[in-house]
Amino acid sequence: MSETGVQLAYLAAAVLFILGLKGLSSARTAVRGNTLAAVGMAIAIAAALLDAGVLDWEWMLGGVVVGSVIGVTAATRIQMTEMPEMVALLNGFGGVASALVAGAELLGYWDAGLAPDGVVATAIVLGTLIGGLTLTGSLVAFGKLSERITSAPVVYGGQQVINALLGVLLLLVAAIVALDPLGATQEYWVLAALALLLGVLLIIPIGGADMPVVISLLNAYSGLAACATGFVLDNAALVISGSLVGAAGLILTKIMCDAMNRSIGNVLFGAFGAVGDPAAAGGGSQGTAKSYTPEDAAVIFSNASSCIVVPGYGMAVAQAQHAVRELANVLGEKGVRVQFAIHPVAGRMPGHMNVLLAEADVPYEELVEMSEINPQFPETDVALVLGANDVVNPLAREPGSAISGMPILDVDRARHVFVIKRSMSPGFAGIQNPLFFNDNTMMIFGDAKAVVLAVLDAVRSY
Repeated sequence: MSETGVQLAYLAAAVLFILGLKGLSSARTAVRGNTLAAVGMAIAIAAALLDAGVLDWEWMLGGVVVGSVIGVTAATRIQMTEMPEMVALLNGFGGVASALVAGAELLGYWDAGLAPDGVVATAIVLGTLIGGLTLTGSLVAFGKLSERITSAPVVYGGQQVINALLGVLLLLVAAIVALDPLGATQEYWVLAALALLLGVLLIIPIGGADMPVVISLLNAYSGLAACATGFVLDNAALVISGSLVGAAGLILTKIMCDAMNRSIGNVLFGAFGAVGDPAAAGGGSQGTAKSYTPEDAAVIFSNASSCIVVPGYGMAVAQAQHAVRELANVLGEKGVRVQFAIHPVAGRMPGHMNVLLAEADVPYEELVEMSEINPQFPETDVALVLGANDVVNPLAREPGSAISGMPILDVDRARHVFVIKRSMSPGFAGIQNPLFFNDNTMMIFGDAKAVVLAVLDAVRSY
């Protein structure tokens, strides 16, 4: 392919990336946006391979076949409840790919006895540093989300000091390698090892409640690593796509932090929810929760004209989204207006609830953001909470509580509140929810899917 053709292909890919990212800003256009971005990446990959003659066709086709088999197998076997940890792994794969490309390029310079220029040397260092950190950080996030390791923050004395010293040492080694990439062979391997270690140490003190923010931030890291690799390879498509992913991830991280009324520094270094943390331990038992049956819920629904469903991680664990959609359909047939209240940090990854409800074909117009739905709760007959905890906790309105100031869904202001939970255990924040003890709250204990199906049968037969 001619150089002009390659650059035109990269331009077309960049336009598709931007259109794809724009499409991902709305649940209604997300599928189309994802398709556009995928087509753009296919064009960019084809142009890069045809331009540079990087590999023989046999290797290219072999890579496509192996990657496709792995991708299809993972996509067909993964459960929707496991999507957060899958996303964490994909972030890690993106990071390690960038680090490996940067390392391979540097090895090529060493073999030729040449030193890369300043821009390339700096990009190699950044690709290795950010990519290595992203890999191990993502693996830790995967372990926490999949509960292979504890989701609670892992803290120890002097942790922040150790991390700070390690960070300073990493920057010093990075500077040495960037200034003398040909002579600093040993230092490069030290740089890679320190980056891998720092990725672990930065993520282990972050608890499960903050994993949505961590996933978003690691996604940004993987994009920045790809951008650095683009400079290493002098590849415009990588620079553009990496910049877009990095910027989008950072913006989303900021949005997620605002949704919890916390700073990114507090999320990364606050160790929220750690054992022994007095803030996280607050909000003890405040009374006796009243247990009700699905038949009781059917009586309330029979006299209701409006219902707001609040999905949470409990719905994801039980894979109850299809049952919830069926219940919403039946209630709609009985004249009940049903809407779904979406909190930005509900679940374990950004957009978790939107993905699940979209899978169940819930109409986009029924998904309402927190700022729009909150004024409606006082006029709503029934609020149905499915496994959500922290995002509906009224303690957020009280100064001094562990989640003070966090924007929440005003579920407690509805006329009747049904809460479906397996038990009275607290949420990721580790504090009890006084909503469960309110006079207008009715608890129904059990698996979300089983309970919703029982409520559905009761509503149909009432």
